[in-house]
Amino acid sequence: MQEYVLSCCSTADLTEAHFNGRDIHYVCFHFVLDGKTYPDDLGKSVPFDRFYKAMADGAETKTSQVNVDEFIQYFTPFLKAGRDVLHISFSSGLSGAYSAAMMAKKELEAEYPARKLYIVDSLAASSGYGLLMDKLADLRDAGMGIDDLCAWAEENKLRLHHWFFSTDLTFYIKGGRVSKTSGFVGTLLSICPLLNMDGHGKLTPRAKIRGKKNVIKEIAKKMEAHADNGLRYDGKCFISNSACFEDAKAVADLVEDHFPRLSGKVVINHIGTTVGSHTGPGTVALFFWGDLRQD
Repeated sequence: MQEYVLSCCSTADLTEAHFNGRDIHYVCFHFVLDGKTYPDDLGKSVPFDRFYKAMADGAETKTSQVNVDEFIQYFTPFLKAGRDVLHISFSSGLSGAYSAAMMAKKELEAEYPARKLYIVDSLAASSGYGLLMDKLADLRDAGMGIDDLCAWAEENKLRLHHWFFSTDLTFYIKGGRVSKTSGFVGTLLSICPLLNMDGHGKLTPRAKIRGKKNVIKEIAKKMEAHADNGLRYDGKCFISNSACFEDAKAVADLVEDHFPRLSGKVVINHIGTTVGSHTGPGTVALFFWGDLRQD
């Protein structure tokens, strides 16, 4: 195994067991729930069921990124111990964490000139970001050095597809992604918006699908259209969800039925408290490797 550190933000939305099992280090974002601040620590401080129930009951939530000082405190022990670091940051299209990490890098390089500290903008989020980290861990474990792995991440990150749908428009309306009028009509007609992550790492609406069954079918069709080798896709597939496991399981079952060459079963994770503060409950996200994402 390579001696450098592979690192990301907690917003990659993997379990702690997954992070530890793959030897991936992470630094925590923060969220505020009804006036109290917590680390986005994979559901340890506030369990996901409690978090999403609180949101559904009207609790106010806010989020904050990792700041420059926190990045410096996080990276310093690795560098001080003589270890190089490859940190893959949460999408710059959704947060300023990448810029903060770059500022920390500039300061630390002056203090540790013999060490390598690489920062890559993932242009990814949630368990899609996690799927990227999982692949990088595979390549590291196969013997790829830090320079080549950094280059591989930059060259391939836009092949990581993110497709999202929501059955609850409440928090999309609250966040301004859907107007109040459209949200009212959408709720009345059981409209489920289908979104994906574009080439700039931003969530972009792509379609309005009527009915949960139809949007589940449509998200599977998007995987068929964009996945490497179509229905012969043989990579991994991750799903994340915000308090709607049955909907996520329905997507996973459909994917496993349509893509028999998958590498293992579909992995279903929680949408973490940072991303979930903006989606609210009722969102399912599907992630896989495919063609280059477009704007």
